[in-house]
Amino acid sequence: MITNALVYELFTSTLETMIPLLIVAVGAMICEKSGVTNIALEGIMIFGAFVGCWFVKIAEPQTLVLAAAQSNLDKSILFIEGAFIGGIAGLLFSWLHAYASITMKADQTISATALNLVAPAIAIFVARSVIGGRHIEYKTTFKMTEVGSFADIPVIGDLFFKNVNVGFYMGIIILLLAYVFLYKTKTGLRLMACGENPHAADSLGVNIFKIRYGAVLTSGFLAGMGGFIFAASVGKSFEGTVSGFGFLAIAVLIFGNWRPFRVLFAAFFFGLMKTIAISYSSIPFLSALDINTNLYRMIPYVATLIVLVATSKSSRAPKAAGKIYDQGTR
Repeated sequence: MITNALVYELFTSTLETMIPLLIVAVGAMICEKSGVTNIALEGIMIFGAFVGCWFVKIAEPQTLVLAAAQSNLDKSILFIEGAFIGGIAGLLFSWLHAYASITMKADQTISATALNLVAPAIAIFVARSVIGGRHIEYKTTFKMTEVGSFADIPVIGDLFFKNVNVGFYMGIIILLLAYVFLYKTKTGLRLMACGENPHAADSLGVNIFKIRYGAVLTSGFLAGMGGFIFAASVGKSFEGTVSGFGFLAIAVLIFGNWRPFRVLFAAFFFGLMKTIAISYSSIPFLSALDINTNLYRMIPYVATLIVLVATSKSSRAPKAAGKIYDQGTR
C-alpha cells in the first residue's frame, strides 16, 4: 500500500533530483538557441562539481559538531557560494568549447566530446595529487529543516518548504529568468535569431560571435553550478562522476522541445524516473516483483530512449544549431 508519507518522500526526492537536470538543461537550451550545440555538459558538470566541492571542504567548519550546528542561513550561504564557484569553474572550462567551435570553427560535437573526456581526468588527477584520493567529502548537510513561516502552509509547506536546500529555489529562479531573458528582452530575441537564421541576424547588425560566446559561457556556468548541486544534494560528495546527468539533461532539453516550461516538466519526469530507480525497494508493488536490481537502475535510461523515440518527430531544434557560422557563406 502506498502511504501519504511514501508519496511525500518520493516527491521531495524527485524535486531534489530534478533541480540539477533543470539548471543544466536551461543552460543547454540557451546555448542551442544561439546556434551552438553543447554536449560537453557531462564534463563541465564534473569539473564544476569538483571545484565547488573542494571549495566547500575548505570553507566549511572543520569539526562535525560545528558543521551540524550550522543554521539554515549558514548552510544556504555556503551552498550558494559553492554553486557560484562551481559555476565559475564551468564557465572557464566551457570557454575551451566556445573558442574551438566559434573562433576556430571546429566541429562542435568533436570539441564537446574532447571536454567530456578531459574533465574527469583532470578532476581525478588533481584530487589524487592534492587531496590524496578521488573523493571529496564534507560534513555539512545542506537541507534546511524549515523555511520560516512558509513551512506552516498546509500541504505546500511540507512539499516545498521543509527538508529542502536552497538549490531548489535557485533552479526555479533560473528557469524564470531564462524565460524572461529569451522572450521578453531584445538580447534574448537576438540570441534566438542567431540560432534560427544567423545570416539574417548578421545583416541587421547582430554580433553573432559575441552572442554565441555569451550563450556557451552561460551554459558552462549553469552546468558547473548544476554539477555542484548534484554533488551536494544527490551525490552527497564528489566521486569523479555525475552519473550521466549531463547526458540526461540533453534528453530533458529535447523532450522539453527547447521551451522553458516544457523543460521543467521534462526535468520532473526524468527526476521521477531516477527516484524510482533508486527508491524502488520502498515502493510495495515494485519491491514485490522481485526483479534484479540492475533492471531498476536502467529505468531512467530506458525511459530516455522511449521518450526520445516517441517525441523525435515533434521535436524542433533551432535550425542553425550545430552549424558552423561563416559570414562569407549561406
